[in-house]
Amino acid sequence: MKKITIYAIACAALALTVAACDKKFESINTNPALANDLAPEYLFSNAQRLSAISTHHYQGAIVQQMSTPYGGLNAAGNRNIVNDQHSSAPFNDLYGGPIRYLTHIIEQTTEDPTNHNLIQMARIWRAYCFQLLVDTYGDVPFSEAGKGYSEGIFLPKYDNASDIYDAIVAEYQDATDLLDPNNKTFPEADLFYEGDIDQWKRLGNSLLLRAGMRYTKTDEERARTLVNKALEAGRGGVFNSVEDDAYVQFSDTYTNGTSSSLLAGERANFYIGAPFIEFLKRTADPRLRYIAVLYENPSNPLATAGAANTNPSDQIGMPYGYNENSIEGAPGFPGKIGSAFKYSQFNRATVIRLTAPEYLVSYSQTQLLLAEARVRGYITTGDAESYYNEAIRSHMEQAPLYGIRPDISDTEKEDFLQGNLVKFDPANALKQINEQYWVSSLRNWSEAWANFRRSGYPQLEPVNFPSQDPSVNEDGGGFIRRLVYPLKELSANGANVQEAISRMGEDNLGTSVFWDK
Repeated sequence: MKKITIYAIACAALALTVAACDKKFESINTNPALANDLAPEYLFSNAQRLSAISTHHYQGAIVQQMSTPYGGLNAAGNRNIVNDQHSSAPFNDLYGGPIRYLTHIIEQTTEDPTNHNLIQMARIWRAYCFQLLVDTYGDVPFSEAGKGYSEGIFLPKYDNASDIYDAIVAEYQDATDLLDPNNKTFPEADLFYEGDIDQWKRLGNSLLLRAGMRYTKTDEERARTLVNKALEAGRGGVFNSVEDDAYVQFSDTYTNGTSSSLLAGERANFYIGAPFIEFLKRTADPRLRYIAVLYENPSNPLATAGAANTNPSDQIGMPYGYNENSIEGAPGFPGKIGSAFKYSQFNRATVIRLTAPEYLVSYSQTQLLLAEARVRGYITTGDAESYYNEAIRSHMEQAPLYGIRPDISDTEKEDFLQGNLVKFDPANALKQINEQYWVSSLRNWSEAWANFRRSGYPQLEPVNFPSQDPSVNEDGGGFIRRLVYPLKELSANGANVQEAISRMGEDNLGTSVFWDK
């Protein structure tokens, strides 16, 4: 796959990042310091980069792949409580960066035919960012979002989440159809595909497939219609190999933000969740040896962490529902090494290294959605088992994720797929497919959380932390269903926020978004 590294756009991105770091309320909707004479394709590449948001505090903990026993600054999904710093981060980061830049591109280049494809790409990716926001919060600013600079709208109204999804779906369809492979003026600064329009068509259709499958709990006929639209002959198809994976490849200059946090002061505070480790061990998954590690000195940086034990049978995940003191009484407590616990961590040389990519939409996820669509009878083409097997194989082949090409042989892959532990079972298909979606969404925790809410898989046990937000059990079935609105939105844009809350229900962790009813 053609990939442009972050370093290649370092100078342009640096200028934009400085502007994006303004934390004042108005910076979410206006940008008086925007470099308006900067080539729009570099605004676009920076929007792509900044859409790889950090999600380990809430989303990674909710789906029980990431765990910490600590409260204070780190308390969030691990304790089912509201922490405004972490719950507001997706809102601030997406509105303050990608949505602002993408809106600017669309508004400022509409009349320029040389930017035709850039506009369609910006529309697709802006819709993706809004889908993230709706999936996270429910009702959010949409029709007036990102218009502080162009129209002076600093207090945007909140639109109905269902209506926003209608618009997102329309954008995926229309912008994908308008992409023109014969227009060779597309931007070379595209971090995903270096302007390959056929791949962008497949991305647009894969996102449409993802959006369509969100309706499986609430409107199966709409789900069926959108899935078939995504696969409609002549529209370009969905992802057809790992070469189509949409991810941001970080570099030594522009490092992965989540990895930077977990490898610096937080390296002794975060561990892999017990359900994830136990699932990978129970199914004898060959990916485990590249994901999990027990370090000799886990509090130290990688260079001095000592021996790295990656033996799958030795890995032990951290359980939920404990704090840093009570966890010493947890069953099978492994002890401590200095200030660190002897639980497994993500491998600092592979999946959590500083240059680790952030996968946003993958071929593996797409194949699993097709497998589920086939099982549900939404589509009649293809074979659910073949989609399922291909998804698992392709995730094992995501070489950039692991740092080096994983030493998982073809024989090992086939033995794993044909073994009784994960072999496709039509009677158990929805459970199997969505358990593997959980694995394939490693680090892509926003999507893992959305699919967990939609599908109900994997079947995790609630955290039940003693001081958790009561709405999690009262309304959320034991799990966080959405994040609450930022405090500064409640303060500065209160009237519009309150109108949204009156439509949705309580502004708490237990209130479900519209497709999760």
